[in-house]
Amino acid sequence: MALPAGFGPAVKSFALPGAILLLVALMVVPIPAFLLDVFFVMNIMISLAVLMVALNAQKPLDFSAFPTVLLFATLFRLGLNVASTRVVLVHGHEGEAAAGHVIEAFGTFLIGGDYVVGLFVFAILIIINMIVVTKGAGRVSEVSARFTLDALPGKQMAIDADLNAGLITPDDARARRIEVSTEADFYGAMDGSSKFVKGDAIAGLLILAINIIGGLILGVVSHKMAVGEAAQTYVLLAIGDALVAQLPSLMLSIAAAAIVTRVASTYDLAGQIGSQFGSHKTWMPVAVILGLLGVMPGMPHLVILPAAAIAGFAAWKLRRIANRPPPPAPAAEPVDLSKIGWDEVTDNMQVMLDIGYGLVPLVDERRGGPLMGRITGVRRQLSKDLGFVVPQVRVRDDINLAPFTYRIVLGGVVVGEDNVSPDEMLALDTGQASGHLGGKPVKDPTFGLDAVWIHSSDADAATGMGYLVVDPGTVVATHLNQALIQNASDLLGPDEVQSLLDGLKERAAALVAALSPQPVPLTTLTTVLRGLLAENIPLKEFRRIAAAIATAAQKTLDADEILELIRPDLGPLIIQRLCGVREPLRVMTLEGQLEALLGQAVRSDPSRRHTIEPDLGRRIADALQRAAGPLVAEAKPFALVVQPSIRVAIRKLVKTVLPDTPVMSFFEVPEDKAVEVVAVIGAPEALAA
Repeated sequence: MALPAGFGPAVKSFALPGAILLLVALMVVPIPAFLLDVFFVMNIMISLAVLMVALNAQKPLDFSAFPTVLLFATLFRLGLNVASTRVVLVHGHEGEAAAGHVIEAFGTFLIGGDYVVGLFVFAILIIINMIVVTKGAGRVSEVSARFTLDALPGKQMAIDADLNAGLITPDDARARRIEVSTEADFYGAMDGSSKFVKGDAIAGLLILAINIIGGLILGVVSHKMAVGEAAQTYVLLAIGDALVAQLPSLMLSIAAAAIVTRVASTYDLAGQIGSQFGSHKTWMPVAVILGLLGVMPGMPHLVILPAAAIAGFAAWKLRRIANRPPPPAPAAEPVDLSKIGWDEVTDNMQVMLDIGYGLVPLVDERRGGPLMGRITGVRRQLSKDLGFVVPQVRVRDDINLAPFTYRIVLGGVVVGEDNVSPDEMLALDTGQASGHLGGKPVKDPTFGLDAVWIHSSDADAATGMGYLVVDPGTVVATHLNQALIQNASDLLGPDEVQSLLDGLKERAAALVAALSPQPVPLTTLTTVLRGLLAENIPLKEFRRIAAAIATAAQKTLDADEILELIRPDLGPLIIQRLCGVREPLRVMTLEGQLEALLGQAVRSDPSRRHTIEPDLGRRIADALQRAAGPLVAEAKPFALVVQPSIRVAIRKLVKTVLPDTPVMSFFEVPEDKAVEVVAVIGAPEALAA
């Protein structure tokens, strides 16, 4: 008969609560001697199984459930102690078999029926368990937990470094982080679990004393037995009960010690020990020393000499195995020296940071190098700002570079290069500094500010003089951040766009279905989005952008035309980066005659290159720079607003002199937005003058 669906999982989910209820029942409900025998055998079986799993584990985390198993095994044994104590004290006067055959066997066969011998045997087991095994395992657990927790931040930083360097994938990094976290939790739990083992040994000693004292009192007072007879009966049963419980306790203690002293290896414990003892250099001295002892007068020759012979045979056999020639390797295919592999000419990393050998300490986590962590922070923040995941940055040392030079490479093109001093600090003059600093004067690689490389001991003095002091790792990370922002459009490819579509599909499936792949192909969509990034419009509001593209695609499928059609819908996104909700938008405009002249030039350009006569373009650029100078100095953002027909041409011109200034058409400014005209670029006659 087939079991109903879900029966197996239901049984598994009920097993643990049922086992806990059984533990409670053992402590409060009287059970017959037969069931007591069954539970004692089950306790021994569980302890043996736990010991075998511990010995066969290749690394401690292979038995990560051990702390919880140890807890429940200890509770089960203590519950059996309560149940057996009840049976011994209630039915002990009836004879040695009154408490079950298991206790009888341990009390009569293992210690020969002599309770004095049993007391000494039990005392020795307690000493072994508490003083040797449990105490040592507890100390190892405590030290392992401390060192594991101390090493946790370093391990996590190493994972981030490998991820940034492209050595592992994000899935590998996630799995390694989970493993590191689990390892820390495991050793922390083992530190506490060792207290269970120690407490269990102490509880066994106390329970034995209670059983002996209670049995003597009950035998003499309640059952009118002689003191000697009561001692022979109850003490023997108490010793048998204690030995039955102490044997599984000792096995669990050994299992705990084996787990916490285990070193990760590809072998189990037996294989690891065997591989490390499997050398003839180990057994040859053993055989020689035993042979010398065996021929000395008075020694047990019949015992020592065979042991020496066994050790000698093992050394001879292991030496033959070590000297055995290795099996012939399979014939390697002849190498075609004329063949060039793709891995020799390609690199699958889009963004790379090449450094000279003098800058290696900046990325060495063992020396506290901060650069890898800074790069991760740069990627995370840029991904949030731009609206898509910025590719990984591969850091590699290049012997062709000068020692303290770094180079930022994007898609095979060098987009940034400079020098830093790894042992000094860079003091930046942001316009508020006063006084002179001794050091090497340079230009800040990111913003071109005047700066000085100073000794780290002068950092406080430079800060007091108004300089902004940063470490070399921050200098490189800031330069990388600026280079990635300026080239954000080159970071976006079809794969990233498809990821954006997949993410949007979960929230707006109908919108994605109306957008791609029909009517807008993925390549066209990628071109449009890269055009937005080229004009500093992030993709965070991708749903709004996608809706605008879907509407524009009903009129045209040309990427440039789509880009111009969607800009009026995205105008508020551009403006909110320039001013607050209640602030007026600061704008520059072109004089009417100049706009008419430029519009006529654009309309007469059938190739759509949108070029402006070079001399006129130079004069317009100079006028823009003069007008923007005060605003740039006061860090007041503004926009250049022109007619829609000339926006692209003016944008190409402005990008060369004011790359961060947005060029908008009149249609992109909402009607309800207040505007403050800060400058008007004059007519052609004024420009000529």
